Amino acid sequence: MLTTLRKQYARVMALSLFTLSLFTLIAITSCAGSTSNAMATGGEVTGVRGSAYSEAAPFGMVAVQKGSLRVGLTENDTLWGAGFPVRDISVDGFWMDQTEVSNAKYRQFVYWVRDSIIRERLADPAYGGDETYKIEEDREGNPVQPHLNWAKPIPWRRANEDEQRAIESVYTIHPIDGTKMLDASQMNYRYEVYDYAAAALRRHRLNPEERDLNTDHEVSTAEVMISKDTAYIDDEGKIVRQTITRPLSGPWDFLNTYIVNIYPDTTCWVNDFRNAENERYMRLYFSNPLYDDYPVVGVTWEQATAFCQWRTDFLLRGMGGAAADIQPYRLPTEIEWEYAARGKEGNPFPWEAKEVKSDNGCYYANFKPDRGNYTKDGSLITSKCGIFSANSNGLYDMAGNVAEWTSTVYVEAGVEAMSDMNPELRYNAALEDPYRLKKKSVRGGSWKDPESMIRSAWRSYEYQNQPRSYIGFRCVRSMVRDASGIKNKGKK
Repeated sequence: MLTTLRKQYARVMALSLFTLSLFTLIAITSCAGSTSNAMATGGEVTGVRGSAYSEAAPFGMVAVQKGSLRVGLTENDTLWGAGFPVRDISVDGFWMDQTEVSNAKYRQFVYWVRDSIIRERLADPAYGGDETYKIEEDREGNPVQPHLNWAKPIPWRRANEDEQRAIESVYTIHPIDGTKMLDASQMNYRYEVYDYAAAALRRHRLNPEERDLNTDHEVSTAEVMISKDTAYIDDEGKIVRQTITRPLSGPWDFLNTYIVNIYPDTTCWVNDFRNAENERYMRLYFSNPLYDDYPVVGVTWEQATAFCQWRTDFLLRGMGGAAADIQPYRLPTEIEWEYAARGKEGNPFPWEAKEVKSDNGCYYANFKPDRGNYTKDGSLITSKCGIFSANSNGLYDMAGNVAEWTSTVYVEAGVEAMSDMNPELRYNAALEDPYRLKKKSVRGGSWKDPESMIRSAWRSYEYQNQPRSYIGFRCVRSMVRDASGIKNKGKK
């Protein structure tokens, strides 16, 4: 027995010594590796580098390289009749839609919302309960955040009775003429936006000692109040928006929720123009394929912002992990818009000439050339996107056609109230805020505006919930990396 125990002890000791020797060898090798690396760099810190990143040009967008510009109007012009703030600014590079967002592109948004509602209802037990339209588990059977299964098609032509009820539930019948049409009141898009900038503010740190770096000040443990936007649909199907003010509790305090009805207001054609025969545009402009490539109108600032968010989510789903560094689509700031519109030369108009038409009488944009004569430039209302020449940045219709929403809140001081680097004034007006706080800057002039209002420096505004038959929008996306050299776009 004793001999057996001695043999077992000897084997354990031998194994222990082997293991110790192995660990020692690994440690020596690791140290040797570190020493070797230090020797290779001469002991200098050279940095840990990641893999190279190349951002492909987004579909339908052009690059507007970083640079500087004197924005506003410096020359006297009796047509303006008002002072416009002037300032030298610099902006980062960004991608910008070549044309305004068209009816066809916005209709894709509407149809996506429609199809998401149908899929939700196809998975609802009240409409047959087909669980395959919703994914709640991964391939290994582990629970995941429930989400719609977009790989499963909607049975448009071969639906059973329950499926047909789900599909028909998003449509309505006109009570007078019996026309079947999409129920615009149901086209609600819900999205969430995390406010990274607000979350990064030092005053919003959870640790009170990090809120003030001045060591002469006593650390304050007083509650920090934050405001966040939220929304829900009540029992009557109405969107309820609220701004909640509460003590800071964690990162979720900066996640804002919005629900927006995104169907364009097609009645803007008759509401904007009293005593005018515009019924055809009200009934056809958004829905008829003849107008597919015309700029979408009747879209509020809130709807345009929702489109940008949906476009971002749509891209991220399509690209998967490859989209980790992609910046979100958004509306351009007021100053980005003017910087892009003036072109590489900083011209008063998007074109080089100071006149609005060429020597042979061809107009450079779709606007109102003469009192009561809308057709002098070839169009009565809007024109197809991109039929006039692009500016030197490769952008179409930066003057006329439709005026365009920007992300900037409108104040009389304009750029004077902003930073001179990437200028912006942003304010998310709460529902209960005074209406005057809901003005958003609109740029570019439209098909109904005279020459003075289509200049690149012209500033105007509209309320964020007001649709117009002459206001559209285009999207921008910040560049991940702008490798261009700084160029000055001239003094105008």
